Amino acid sequence: MAKNKASNAFLWIIMLLLILGLGGFGLTNFGGSATTVAKVGDSEIVLEDYARALESQLRNYQRISGQALTIEQAQAIGLDQLALSQLVSERALENKVSEAGLSVGDENVSQQIVDTPAFQGLGGTFDRVNYEQALRQNGLTPAEYEERIRAGTTASILRTAVASGVQTPEAFIDVLFNFAREERDVTWARLTADDLEAPLGEPSDADLRAFYDENIDTFTQSETRVIDYALLTPDMIVDNIEVEESQLRELYDAAADTYNRPERRLVERLVFATEADAEAAKARIDAGDTTFADLLAERGLSLDDVDLGEVTESDLGDAATAVFGLSEPGVAGPAPSSLGPALFQMNAILAAQSTTFEEVRDELKAEAAADRARRIILDSRAQVEDLLAGGATPDVLAERTDMQFASIEWRADVTDGIAAYEDFRQAAATLQQGAFPEVTDLEDGGIAVLNLREVTPPQPIPFDEVSDEVVALWEEEQTGAALTEQADAAAERLRGGAEMAGLGLDLETDRGLGRSSFVEGTPPDFMDQVFDMDSGEIRVLSSTGEAWIVRLDTVTAPDPTTAEAQVLRGQFGAETSADLAQSLLAAFTQAVLNETEVDINPSAMNLINSAGR
Repeated sequence: MAKNKASNAFLWIIMLLLILGLGGFGLTNFGGSATTVAKVGDSEIVLEDYARALESQLRNYQRISGQALTIEQAQAIGLDQLALSQLVSERALENKVSEAGLSVGDENVSQQIVDTPAFQGLGGTFDRVNYEQALRQNGLTPAEYEERIRAGTTASILRTAVASGVQTPEAFIDVLFNFAREERDVTWARLTADDLEAPLGEPSDADLRAFYDENIDTFTQSETRVIDYALLTPDMIVDNIEVEESQLRELYDAAADTYNRPERRLVERLVFATEADAEAAKARIDAGDTTFADLLAERGLSLDDVDLGEVTESDLGDAATAVFGLSEPGVAGPAPSSLGPALFQMNAILAAQSTTFEEVRDELKAEAAADRARRIILDSRAQVEDLLAGGATPDVLAERTDMQFASIEWRADVTDGIAAYEDFRQAAATLQQGAFPEVTDLEDGGIAVLNLREVTPPQPIPFDEVSDEVVALWEEEQTGAALTEQADAAAERLRGGAEMAGLGLDLETDRGLGRSSFVEGTPPDFMDQVFDMDSGEIRVLSSTGEAWIVRLDTVTAPDPTTAEAQVLRGQFGAETSADLAQSLLAAFTQAVLNETEVDINPSAMNLINSAGR
């Protein structure tokens, strides 16, 4: 319980300090204003609360996706509403515990504040001045902040009480285990165009035209965007960049440890309490009574626990002579280490490497020139932005800078030329006609400026241009239909008592298939179909001009008594218990919200949203 309280308080501290990062969005602490974003029962959510929650959502999104969002983008995917809903839920729980008269004592609140690193001085102890200054910067008084700590901690206790102790019923675990580990044996045959009993007839022009019309979505070209752009990449200017020999020498010297490496060895170290213990262990190894791995197992250690990785003589200190004295993999020691007497297992010898300047000169030159090209482009960015501010278009930029002008008819499936850049494709997809041109940064250090000249909506490709594709798809569909009809007839014979071996088809038999198994030569939904069948059932499948006859031979239930089964059942129990606990907490929170009056002030939210634009 104490741990939960402490972690909850720490979360509040982090959320409090996140407001400092809002400067990047043009936000400040609003001068300590108590403007209310929402009222939840008797509790309020003020501007600073919402700002911190929104910033937290933005940071989480960037951490997970690697992409920073603007406020507009965050609103488009609902992060602003998610931030608000979390705050409303939290306040509703706090309101509930307040109504119930639950609270934590002053001593608990005080201890959490004193233990918070953000409020400690240089000596590592609580500093009242730091504490009050941090709160003042975020528009809070000590009383307000301490009340938040108290309410948040009490709400955390309530959440823990609701979600704790949830156990998954054994019957449910049985269902999950049987579902996951059940195995099936099948016999199947694949019918392809070679198995057609009669060749397909030649399609008439009317047949093809009708097929074209019925499948017009397949023959429709997606939206096309005609984009004019000015482009400058490192590759476009790198050949004109001269790199001085002295600079190349400096680069080589800076990477000397990479180009010239002494002999290294892959080593693991096992430390003993005394020299006598180490010698006794080495004697057992030398006598063949044990191995280094056995010694680790006796101590409950893994190779990861004792792995030193690649080491040089200087890394090993006094043990270097023993380890580097080995001419082949083996165990050396006992030898001294920083942790005590130890045995060293040497697993491999990595020879010394020496790469001369001349050998890497061209590589260094290319690297230096590319780096210089990226810097030149970065420096030229300000000039490009100034020209854009003056009304320059991509073609004008090409006249006044080193950028090159071109146009592209871009669609989502076009990935050639400039469309090979992911940054370009993202910008092109959201580009609006008449929008003010902006500089788009490309992943290789280049820049581009895009202007949307024309948008052609999706439209059918003329029949004459796709006639060959129409014929191919018509034949595929007709072949699949004919093979499916043949397979259905064969399946009926099997259901009437015929043997699969008498079908004259190549039969395949697969045993012990699990739900995640893959069987080559089968349709994408093969395993889903197999696990939807009853024992002895015969089913016909079809896909992409082929057909399959499948018979489910045997259903094998898993053995729940094996060691693996016990581990797996335990995992199912733990995971489902956690899921049930979260669902229970969510249901409880929703029930609390249903009986709590919530008033939202959209105009107050807009103060934050508009400030971040």
